[in-house]
Amino acid sequence: MPLAGTLPARPRGRRFIGAMTQIQAPTNPSTTPGRVADRVVIVTGGARGIGAACVRALVAEGARVVVADVLEAEASALVAALGERTAYVPLDVTSEEAWQHAVAAAEERFGPVSGLVNNAGIVHIDPIETLSEADYRRVIDVNQVGVFLGMKAVIGSMRRAGGGSIVNISSTGGLVAYSRILGYVASKWAVRGMTKTAAQELGPDGIRVNSVHPGIVASAMTASSDRSHEQVRTQPLARAADPSEIGALVLFLISEESSYSTGSEFVADGGFTSL
Repeated sequence: MPLAGTLPARPRGRRFIGAMTQIQAPTNPSTTPGRVADRVVIVTGGARGIGAACVRALVAEGARVVVADVLEAEASALVAALGERTAYVPLDVTSEEAWQHAVAAAEERFGPVSGLVNNAGIVHIDPIETLSEADYRRVIDVNQVGVFLGMKAVIGSMRRAGGGSIVNISSTGGLVAYSRILGYVASKWAVRGMTKTAAQELGPDGIRVNSVHPGIVASAMTASSDRSHEQVRTQPLARAADPSEIGALVLFLISEESSYSTGSEFVADGGFTSL
């Protein structure tokens, strides 16, 4: 029996893993109160951490949200907790076919997609000398190629919606250097550049594209990291971010409150990159 709120599974045997132009914002009437009322938003890596915080923030302000992740149990539990305005679809962000299925499933359940949060990401820690090609490529595939495939997949749906907003989660690692995470830093700098290019290409369609650059965010992983503790200790706001603080920034960027912002970096790092 399908899990409550779960969107249709993919077929068996297929792997998941100069001139100024005025663009008028969509004026579709809303039946739900909230800052993103009745927007249809896909959040990748939405099962936990920053992704789950984005899902909660968006749903609380009236959005219909597809939680896209490979973590079925955690994603399904989140959907069960948040109710009928959410649904789960399995998504390996490195698969173009999986992306096409996710967008089609979102449209079938809720209607044309008007928001995308490209949040899914991984990190591999190794000095360059011992970093394997396979490990490097895996990080690039998830963090960089996944963002490309996601943006590509939603363009048609966003045009049908009358426009939309794409938020790509980068990192302070897309602004400054960090040792021993070469693949991660390379991918996050790439996301920053891809965001600007996409903003230029998609602006005429009323599609905005921005990147978010979190610093240290409270999690089980950062709690046990000496590097994270040192960064937090030395930055102006001497604490890690709560995931909900990143979710609030993403909510702003999905909403019309940020209607004149595109191709920009939004940094939430406690002042780390000001040093």
